[in-house]
Amino acid sequence: MGIDDVVNQGKKFLEGNKDKIEAALKSDKSEEISDNALNAAAGFVKKVAPDSVDTHVDSVREKVDKPVGNDR
Repeated sequence: MGIDDVVNQGKKFLEGNKDKIEAALKSDKSEEISDNALNAAAGFVKKVAPDSVDTHVDSVREKVDKPVGNDR
């Protein structure tokens, strides 16, 4: 099985399960997991970067968070 076969199988899987994938991405669990990961990443960046970038880090974190979960 070559890389093209794997890619084609992935595409078929995504096309055949689009509704289930969309529902999973908009779930409470997905929101919880993404919030935890994004909070940890933003917290790390804020610890190692100058305080002057904190606002930018928060802005980027919010933009990345919007497509995943249900935005509680």
